[in-house]
Amino acid sequence: MKQGFFVPVLLLLMLAAADAQDTPRLITIDQAVAIALEKNRDLRSARLGVELADARVREAWGYALPALDLSGRYTRALERPVFFLPDFANPGSNQTVAVQIGTAHSFDLTLSARQTLFNSTVIVGVGAANVYSDAARQLARGKEVETVANVRKAFYGALFAAEVRDLMRANLVNAEENLANVRTLSKQGLVSEYDELRASVGVENLRPEVIRAENNYALSVDGLRSAMGIGVSESIEIDGKLEYKPVPEELTANAVQTVAETNPSLQALRLQVLVNEAFVSAERSNYLPTLSAFGNVQYQAAKNAFAISTGDFFRSAQVGLTLSLNVFQGFQTNALMDQANVEVRKSEEQLASMETNLRTAAHSAVLQLQQARQRIEAQGKTVEQAERGYRIATTRFVNGSGTQLEVNDAQLALTQAKVNRIQAVYDYLVASTDLDYILGRLPENLTTTVQ
Repeated sequence: MKQGFFVPVLLLLMLAAADAQDTPRLITIDQAVAIALEKNRDLRSARLGVELADARVREAWGYALPALDLSGRYTRALERPVFFLPDFANPGSNQTVAVQIGTAHSFDLTLSARQTLFNSTVIVGVGAANVYSDAARQLARGKEVETVANVRKAFYGALFAAEVRDLMRANLVNAEENLANVRTLSKQGLVSEYDELRASVGVENLRPEVIRAENNYALSVDGLRSAMGIGVSESIEIDGKLEYKPVPEELTANAVQTVAETNPSLQALRLQVLVNEAFVSAERSNYLPTLSAFGNVQYQAAKNAFAISTGDFFRSAQVGLTLSLNVFQGFQTNALMDQANVEVRKSEEQLASMETNLRTAAHSAVLQLQQARQRIEAQGKTVEQAERGYRIATTRFVNGSGTQLEVNDAQLALTQAKVNRIQAVYDYLVASTDLDYILGRLPENLTTTVQ
């Protein structure tokens, strides 16, 4: 009895789990962005770049801090060395006497310390490492802004595809209802066979459009998954609508002027110019001397027997200064400085080019926003007129004063008007996303995760 009871229960639980896995997860645009900020691999790589830059800062500081080395050595003399002395026992003899030196066992323990007192390269390196770290953060923020923009555009694309799909489905339903009405009227002899054929053809022409719209939606959802950084195995469904949200006027009015101060990629390139300038200073510092302090403490012991105690060790200590100066390196320093200066000029040219391109891109995004807004306003009126025309055509056909061709034309005009309005809203949202990306802005409900 118990076994017969538990088997159906287990099957029900397995079926419920399978249904839960097949149920698509509803995703809002905010959730999609949050998932992308967590799982997008390009963004993860950029954040690892920040960690690498921080590690290089710590490495640069390490050259300015004192260094301590502890070393120990044990030596076993298998054959002790000798030196030769005259044979003092026979003063007139030319013979020498070999005398062994050293001990069979020797031990030494040394603690050494070094501290750089002056090295221009170290000083420049610390500053350059900090600038490099700031540049890495700007690059990571730029990648973050890019990721958010890509997810928003992919989500808007999925919303657009969903709106078109729903519109095509609604048109098919309307066409099928119209065909049913035409067939009823045809049986009553109120419409011609031609009108029935036109209505039937209209339905069949809409079916592939619906299939195409559904496929486009599925492809757009795949694109959204890719932007979010999740696999195709996770079933998702978008939650939202294409809604016209005006961009603040002050943002569009000042976009061209503010882009140079707000774009993170441009900020990173400015910092790269500073890093390259630091490399010039680092190469120039090879002409300057390096001053270092050193000191060591050494404990030594030597015995012929391996038995040793702390009392057998003798201590010695010394301190001093080291001064070094490169007198001549075969003109290598000059060549390295020339290379570093070329890198500075190259980065400055890239900076000027990027700033010009960004200002142009900001201006283009503002123009696209303005054009899309005008289209939205115009298409709103067009949709109202098309809806009114469709109602009139349908009423005329039912009353027998119109034709099926007029109904089909009115339906096509209404569909095109609605698609045009949806397209205008989509273009406006994409243009606003592009403007945010160019300006380095994140949506107000998000904060940067790069610290």
